[in-house]
Amino acid sequence: MNSSVNPFSESSNTAFDSVSTESQAEIGGESSTVTDAVETSINRQQPIPPPSEPMQYRAIGLVRSRYVPSAEQFTKGVLLTSEGIEIDAVLLGRIMSLVRNHLDLSQEHLWVVYPRTQQKEDTLHLQVVGVWEPDKLAKQSQNQGFEIGEQEDDSVSEATRTLELVEDGYFSVRGEIVYQSAPDQHFIVKIKQAPRKDSDKPKYFKLKLTGDLGSKAVGQFWDLHAQRQEKDLVLKEGSAIAVLPSKPKLRRGGPRKGGYPLPRRNSETPRPVRKSLDPKPIARPVPKASVPKPIKRPKPPN
Repeated sequence: MNSSVNPFSESSNTAFDSVSTESQAEIGGESSTVTDAVETSINRQQPIPPPSEPMQYRAIGLVRSRYVPSAEQFTKGVLLTSEGIEIDAVLLGRIMSLVRNHLDLSQEHLWVVYPRTQQKEDTLHLQVVGVWEPDKLAKQSQNQGFEIGEQEDDSVSEATRTLELVEDGYFSVRGEIVYQSAPDQHFIVKIKQAPRKDSDKPKYFKLKLTGDLGSKAVGQFWDLHAQRQEKDLVLKEGSAIAVLPSKPKLRRGGPRKGGYPLPRRNSETPRPVRKSLDPKPIARPVPKASVPKPIKRPKPPN
């Protein structure tokens, strides 16, 4: 199925990079200095934190690969994996400055990404928002003279151990199931984005995953764990969190032009009498009287 999807902007997630947090324009958070980012990345021992609430929408994952920018624009390119798979990608927020000035693009890195499904090609597209390398982060902080605290060595070693446990290709997806096809082994998840301003209306995008949920899940909120296989997100496990309220259906034909509904007539209200435009009575044609047939008389004898 070529599903209708909208690859726009990122969802309401939280990601952490090695030198800087995401920009205020992209995620709606506050900007921070490099020192704050160093402390945040070392204190938090995982690139994808647990959901902050049961009904938190998000789509976030990890991809170990090399970023290869395009010749036309540095912020657009591909993530080239070790097995030779090229996935279209873009750089978001302050990660652009980090990639330009602090990372060796000839080496592979563990990127924190937001997945999208491209509308026309129906393939995976990634938005790069961070990189997870706490061991290199700690070395850079020491070289730049940042003070992290007395527990620095223990924190760095713990971060290094955590890095070894981080799973390449893991994706956490949480949202509403809006379509599923058991024969084709795929389904569509609708994910709500956090508005940048309180006055903004929330936006949505749809993400395609491969797998079978095992039950009728349309209209339910699910917590999904997926693994990237080439350019597909394949379901590993998932659980239903809640049944979302159904939307009211519009009456057939939609609202009237004026926008106001017609008044309802009850049994006591008499039906309106349709008046004739011509006040003169209508003359009905008079049927003609039947003419008696002539009587044939016998001829007299000669």
